[in-house]
Amino acid sequence: MTLEQYRQQCGWSLLEMARQAGINFNTLKRAMDGESVSGRTAKALAEAISRELGTTVHFQDIKGLKVSV
Repeated sequence: MTLEQYRQQCGWSLLEMARQAGINFNTLKRAMDGESVSGRTAKALAEAISRELGTTVHFQDIKGLKVSV
């Protein structure tokens, strides 16, 4: 699933997703727009989604999420 699909499944607004992941809103927007984000940001997003859904989601599982090395 894409980040947007995970966001919808969690029932979060963009602002709430950023808050749950502990990241800046503009950083989330960049990730949603297909721009590269740090590994730390990607991991924070995956962990927040995992907590909300009660399952394990790895950032590699998020379709279209680009992570800079």
